[in-house]
Amino acid sequence: MFTDYTKIIIKSGNGGNGAVSFRREKYVAAGGPDGGDGGNGGNVYFQVDKDKNTLIDFRYNKKFKASDGENGSGSHCNGKYGEDLYIKVPIGTVIKDAETGKVVADLSNPEQTELVLKGGKGGRGNSHFKTSTRQAPRFSEDGEKGEEKELILELKLLADVGLLGFPNVGKSTFLKTTTDAKPKIANYHFTTLQPNLGVVKTKDGSGFVIADIPGIIEGASEGVGLGIQFLRHVERTRLLLHFLDVSSGEGRNPVEDFYAINEELKKYSEKLSTRKQIIVANKIDAMQDESQLKEVKQLAKKENLDFYAISAVTGQGVQELIDYVAEVLKTLPKEELLQGEERVVYTLEEKEDSWTIKEEDGVFIVTGKAVERLMGRINIEDNESMYYLQKSLKNMGIDSKLKEMGVCEGDTVIIAGWELEWYE
Repeated sequence: MFTDYTKIIIKSGNGGNGAVSFRREKYVAAGGPDGGDGGNGGNVYFQVDKDKNTLIDFRYNKKFKASDGENGSGSHCNGKYGEDLYIKVPIGTVIKDAETGKVVADLSNPEQTELVLKGGKGGRGNSHFKTSTRQAPRFSEDGEKGEEKELILELKLLADVGLLGFPNVGKSTFLKTTTDAKPKIANYHFTTLQPNLGVVKTKDGSGFVIADIPGIIEGASEGVGLGIQFLRHVERTRLLLHFLDVSSGEGRNPVEDFYAINEELKKYSEKLSTRKQIIVANKIDAMQDESQLKEVKQLAKKENLDFYAISAVTGQGVQELIDYVAEVLKTLPKEELLQGEERVVYTLEEKEDSWTIKEEDGVFIVTGKAVERLMGRINIEDNESMYYLQKSLKNMGIDSKLKEMGVCEGDTVIIAGWELEWYE
């Protein structure tokens, strides 16, 4: 099964907690604090796997989590770092933030690896909090929690040439004739329900990749039929062969078909609508008359596009078209699909020194990454630790801000979920 779109949830590892420990050895009366630091949580990476060609592995497995860092211990022993998680995807995978739509990573190069989500930092042990006036700190720092994000994975095939056209115009037959690909072929609409790739070997021994994009119909850019899924794959191609049926066998007007599909391209992507095209008049072996062929020739002249008339069934004109395509591709640079788009690497987003205070029914609520980190290292059962809390609140400016907001002795102050009574 070919799967080219899915949503998953990833989570980086939590940082390990710092340890509260004191050196205890024979003949050492006061060894001092020796609590080790917690290990950092594991990062989440995405990595290209050359052996994958669909996103089928993500159909049922939707959640991925890196390992947590281990807690610190005594004797200055730091916790082990959490193991990083590597999620393998096929080349051509674009990763987006499900909430904002921003591009997180574009994995379009072989062996490419991208850091997407950083793990939480490990907490510091109590040995870090020893001062000249605080010789035996009985508190340490909790590790940061890892981040969790929902992502969209889109697979956009990496092909040099895209075959464009309405259903049943002969694209699959052309692919089978020119490559070793074996697409399903029959005389009914939407025979091709998934993109097919094939490699064309040229006379000089090189080659290029062709993508047979399933037929696009009116309204595809708005999702009619399977339009959006199909248009996604056209984005990666450098050159489009626009197939038009000139046999009159379908009762369609090829000129109207040409403009209808180009309108869908423009609606989907302005950039895509300007991609170089070659008009291919197919099924000349089955023409009832040459009227439609002449109309398509006039269309090509009007739009200043190259024109080739072929029969994908008999092979007439096919080699000439392939030779010309190979020459054109030499003049078309491989450009980055996501050029100019903002790329995001997730981190623990909020600044470490950030905090906010709001009052609700006489209760003062203090939140923010800074106070979460502060409360993670507080032992409310220890007087020294509570003194450290008061001093920290003053240094951070929270003390003065609460007074400015009218806090009084006996008022309730909630700091990062901890409910405390304010006193001077």
